[in-house]
Amino acid sequence: MDWVTFNEIPKAPQVYFIGGWQQWADAGSVSSGLPQYLVTHTGARKIGEMAPDGFYLFQIPGTHHLLRPEVHFEEGYSRRIRARRNEFYYTDLGDRGLVLFTGDEPHMGIDRYADGLFHALKLLQVKRAALVGGVYGAMPYDKDREVSCSYSLRRMKSELSDYAVRFSNYQGGATIGSYLVDRAEEHGLEVFVFNAFVPAYDFSQAGGAIQGVRIEHDYRAWYELMRRFNHMFGLGIDLSDLDRQSEELTASIDAKIAEMERSLPQINIRGYLQKLAENFTERPFMPLDDVWEQELRDLFDDGDDEADNKPRAVR
Repeated sequence: MDWVTFNEIPKAPQVYFIGGWQQWADAGSVSSGLPQYLVTHTGARKIGEMAPDGFYLFQIPGTHHLLRPEVHFEEGYSRRIRARRNEFYYTDLGDRGLVLFTGDEPHMGIDRYADGLFHALKLLQVKRAALVGGVYGAMPYDKDREVSCSYSLRRMKSELSDYAVRFSNYQGGATIGSYLVDRAEEHGLEVFVFNAFVPAYDFSQAGGAIQGVRIEHDYRAWYELMRRFNHMFGLGIDLSDLDRQSEELTASIDAKIAEMERSLPQINIRGYLQKLAENFTERPFMPLDDVWEQELRDLFDDGDDEADNKPRAVR
């Protein structure tokens, strides 16, 4: 497969994979943003790539800019054109190796594209591959994101059920992730997709200048997916930065909601969000070790409170 090239084949006792694409199922930039964030956050190095030849169209009449590569001119001079990229990165995490993949969803040649990716997973001796995506939906912005799951091998279901997921019953047009999950079974590869539901609100029926609100970079979804991957793969990646960005995102939406209440009272946004919350079942991911940690923290906090309330001797 000469369209898949590596300048390094790293070795580790256990190798895992997290991949995403510039693709249709990219709500909250989960698929395109999270793997790229991890490349920077972990200092991962590029180890290989898949050549774009034969996978992309330049245009189809009527699609306008949808398929075309992005170009940037300044005063008539071409500063850059964004080429199609499918790149593999690698970082060592103790006795774990993590392969990160950032790609552009192919327009054609999907079978050949899948074969190239599966070839890479085998060459790198990946134990399990996680593919990420995002889907917009009406849900509370301040609750844990719902995560939909699909997987390649039947034996994976029991373990994956421990990760606070809803197993997909979707029927319709395939995403790149769902296609790869289906094909991976032929190769005996453990591949699964976590699609995070990203809050989006439609106010078009209420009239007014604003039609809807949606989150472009859902750091809360990124954080909650990474908590699952950290636990499943034993990665130990520091998530404090994503946790902070998640909290800042919630605070910024709080401010946006308050502003909309003042400027667009006819939307009744509080009533709309309250109804969503009443019909939403939150599925927080709380592994046993996290539960024990929280219980111990609460225990010591209670002990401190009791100590503070004890009468002190006056001297």
